[in-house]
Amino acid sequence: MKSTIFFSVTGILVSLAASQPHGPHHQHVKRQAQRKVVIQTTTAVAIVDAPQVVIYVDSQGKPVSTTTRNSQSPSTPAPLPNPAPVPAQAPAPAPAPAPPVNQQNGSPQGSAPPTQQNNPPAAGDSVSTGPGFKSGVSYSPYNGDNSCKSADQVAKDFTKISGYQVIRLYGTDCNQVANVLAATKGSDMKLFLGIFNIAQVQKEAEIISSAVRGDWSRVNAISVGNELVNQGTNPGTVIGAIGQARGALKGPGYNGPVVTVDTMVAMVDHPELCKASDFCAVNCHAFFDGKTPADKSGDFVKGWVDKISKATGKTVVITETGWPSQGDNNDVAVPSPQNHKAAMSSIEGALSSNVIYYSAYNDMWKTNRPGTFNAEQFWGIMGNAPSA
Repeated sequence: MKSTIFFSVTGILVSLAASQPHGPHHQHVKRQAQRKVVIQTTTAVAIVDAPQVVIYVDSQGKPVSTTTRNSQSPSTPAPLPNPAPVPAQAPAPAPAPAPPVNQQNGSPQGSAPPTQQNNPPAAGDSVSTGPGFKSGVSYSPYNGDNSCKSADQVAKDFTKISGYQVIRLYGTDCNQVANVLAATKGSDMKLFLGIFNIAQVQKEAEIISSAVRGDWSRVNAISVGNELVNQGTNPGTVIGAIGQARGALKGPGYNGPVVTVDTMVAMVDHPELCKASDFCAVNCHAFFDGKTPADKSGDFVKGWVDKISKATGKTVVITETGWPSQGDNNDVAVPSPQNHKAAMSSIEGALSSNVIYYSAYNDMWKTNRPGTFNAEQFWGIMGNAPSA
């Protein structure tokens, strides 16, 4: 597993409105927050082709959200402004840059997989690629010490994952594409794969192609980057990487959807990201809003889906959403096992399709930080992984 050492960078961004902020080793940066004077801090530890964590704070220096490069905004999305002010980056839960450090191992068991996904489609049907599936879940192949899980460990984790049509991966390190393909062989689950490092698009595309071995029917979609614009990358750079990825994947025979994933605020402020993608792939976490209680999460996420769809004219797939079972309160957003279940139930009731939950298991390889309400490790739907 490749590792790169970065130093924290603190920048001061001033904007007029609001903002919100979860890859291979991807961590959340503060997301949804109100755009005021924002201090953005991005810290990445050993990066295994993974996103970085960004923390957003208000004018008093109070953290408002987190993300693995992602952003959020007010609880009830207002009508799309003409050019909306550039959102401040905020932290968010789950996958991110280099695998974060592990914390405690007695986290509460999360809720069971969403019940709305009955009757998963058979392999090869019209739901095998892109939008049209009911629900999915994200998965990261890292141990608590940031080392790569073995093929046997990955297989053990997938003995508990069922009922989902799509599995989202963030990158290509740790042989994760081949290992998850093997672990899900014989099931109806498709993979939402990821090219995490846009500086190595060709290399990661080749790793994906080698693992797939010509059977692209197992692939639902491929993302290029995770919350990069929310973290400060120029939209034009990301759009260029999308085009490069399409070219690199076409040769080996892939003709399915290619997208970039970013936060809801980034997608609203930069609709060109959706236009360059085959559909809008959006990370959206009500927890980082701070004004939305767990049982209203579904309304929050659905509001953003409708807003982005109307603004872009494209289908929206929620590529990350959930609620932590442990951590510090974010105003009315309170992490707990009960609220985790309440949020999941609310989201299931509001979204009947095209939603990927974050995440299958607690990510003990991540580092909990005050900026992300010390909840980074505890978004797992099924608690700690069997291989932990």
